[in-house]
Amino acid sequence: LNSTTPLGNLHRIKIIMKLAILSTLFAAAAAFAPTAPSIRTPTAVSESKADLEVLAAQLNPLVKFYDPLNLAEAEFWGASNEATIGFLRHAEIKHGRVAMFAFVGYCVQSNVHWPWPMTTAGDSFPSTDLSPEAQWDAIPEAAKWQILVVISFLELWGEQSGADTGQTHYMRGGQPGNFPSFDLFRNTVHPVPFNLYDPFGLSKSMSAEKKEKRLIMELNNGRLAQIGIMGFLAADKVPGSVPALSGIAQPYDGDVMAPFTAHYHLFN
Repeated sequence: LNSTTPLGNLHRIKIIMKLAILSTLFAAAAAFAPTAPSIRTPTAVSESKADLEVLAAQLNPLVKFYDPLNLAEAEFWGASNEATIGFLRHAEIKHGRVAMFAFVGYCVQSNVHWPWPMTTAGDSFPSTDLSPEAQWDAIPEAAKWQILVVISFLELWGEQSGADTGQTHYMRGGQPGNFPSFDLFRNTVHPVPFNLYDPFGLSKSMSAEKKEKRLIMELNNGRLAQIGIMGFLAADKVPGSVPALSGIAQPYDGDVMAPFTAHYHLFN
């Protein structure tokens, strides 16, 4: 779609309407969610510094607990220390998951070229001769909008934290890393075949011990993936900065942090 055509304008209007409906759903979920009890319920994951120290030893017996910035003692935005730890725990789990997707995506983009058209106009996907960063630069504006809108939706839906089913936010005693189902969206807006988390319901029959073991694995894999994807980006942008990737890196002369700079504009 071209943003200068009536069809492009219609596409954007549809996006805005859907976002408006979504914001209404969040308000409805908050209005009809069960009132939380005055006594906080404990989370299924660590939410005190002592618990973090135990968890750190399980994650890495050699390094154990390492917090040079004393974040585990902080109180962000005037919230309690427990709420702050809940925020930090959720942030680490979420960014680890995003990094795992990014790492796999980088590897796939570097080696696989999808044979079908990328757009309704018949344009093909960017060539694997380009680095993944350059491939992002090469895709149409409409494709960037679709990706950013989906990411924004998932972020907003995750912050709902299952309010429609009585679940508690991760900063108020809920479980960090928990992503709510799409039941509310599925029943009121549009059918969705699978949930983002555990789409096939495999975790329902897992024991608590197995779930705890898998959480440890996820945290470690997420930390490694964050190092891995940043290593790829550094190696592409600054040749020789990651010696182990010297034979793999694809030089990129653009700005990998462009979406976070003041002069960045999606329409350029």
